[in-house]
Amino acid sequence: MGMMQEFKEFAVKGNVVDMAVGIIIGAAFGKIVSTLVEGVIMPPIGLLLGGVDFSDLFINLGEGTFTTLAAAEEAGAPVIKYGSFANEVISFTIVAFAVFILVKVINRLKKQEEEKPAAPVEPSEDILLLREIRDQLKK
Repeated sequence: MGMMQEFKEFAVKGNVVDMAVGIIIGAAFGKIVSTLVEGVIMPPIGLLLGGVDFSDLFINLGEGTFTTLAAAEEAGAPVIKYGSFANEVISFTIVAFAVFILVKVINRLKKQEEEKPAAPVEPSEDILLLREIRDQLKK
């Protein structure tokens, strides 16, 4: 079997296609969560904490004083961006919770499917014949 044929069989298998779809949807979901955290969740938290913009929080490791992260980066100063880190931790927590809920729902659906009673199996012809003989003998 040629290498191209093997690759074609691998690429069209259901699991590979499902995985690709999952990765694409996951990337889009990650962008949505990042926007949610940076644009919706963090501004009210920053407002409650006295008007703090988390994305602009940093520790300057270099010489000089900078009032904003952009100014420090423009000057090439080494900084620790702990505000950005906080945003990413919150984003990760939201994604992890959403995946947890999704897995929980899928597991519940699988369990319900497994608990469904199996459809009654039609008896084989041998069993039907034996039942007929039994009924004739009873008469």
